[in-house]
Amino acid sequence: MMEAIPSPVGIVPELKKLSAFLRRDALIAWSYRRGAFSDIAGMLVQALLFYFLSSLVDTSRMAQLGGTRSGYMGFVVVGLTVAAFYQIGVTRMMSAVQNERFTGTFETLLVTPTSYATLQLGFVIYDILRIPVRTAIFLVLAVTLFGVDIRWAGLGQVGVLILALLPFVWGVAAGLTGAVVAFRQAGSIVGLANLVLVLGSGTYFPLQLFPSWVAATAALNPLAIALNGARAALLAGTSWSTTLSQAAVIATIAVGAWIVGTLAFQIALERERRTGNLGLY
Repeated sequence: MMEAIPSPVGIVPELKKLSAFLRRDALIAWSYRRGAFSDIAGMLVQALLFYFLSSLVDTSRMAQLGGTRSGYMGFVVVGLTVAAFYQIGVTRMMSAVQNERFTGTFETLLVTPTSYATLQLGFVIYDILRIPVRTAIFLVLAVTLFGVDIRWAGLGQVGVLILALLPFVWGVAAGLTGAVVAFRQAGSIVGLANLVLVLGSGTYFPLQLFPSWVAATAALNPLAIALNGARAALLAGTSWSTTLSQAAVIATIAVGAWIVGTLAFQIALERERRTGNLGLY
């Protein structure tokens, strides 16, 4: 069963625990601050590869967004920025749990009076604050170095779409992390499933280039809907009414994914508790 929502009195201690997670991860990141520069360098190299690839793409095959046909470079830059919220959010939770198990602190965390929701959010709270900064830097560099035409007024609409997407990211991350907790060696299979979902959402290539059944499933893929909405907002300046309707669809599916993923995570932990395998890596 899902945990009861903490009372207002119980929320304050949970928030303090979240601040402890945030402080810990911020200190770790600061001790390895060269990683931030390598991350930015990696984004630039990735963008450079797609910049050269864009010269080989026939723009007439690109989908129209709000009556405007965008270039491939703009298409993929927006795809990379939005998909980063999904990819980093999902992989961070899984890697955090694996690191806790490797260092022998995972079972210790679970015996503390901390809710599962606090643990899940604590594993990713640093990245929730870091990713928007990372995304802003990437967009500025893409505009400056590669001439991508971004409509900055659409950033607010993108923010609404990402907020609607977050429960989906949380649910998928929790469900996949539960699979890794229960089966341990499922990391490669989980990674493959995650890659298929990202590719099938149209992150790198327009969905009309895929088989028709892929485009059909994308209609129920919150990440694909968020990508389409973000591209329309940043590349074509679509209206707020369109964005809000897309956000409503995303949120409806995302809440269901959050419930299923959270339940799967809790079931996996309870199973490991009963078998006494929580401390095994």
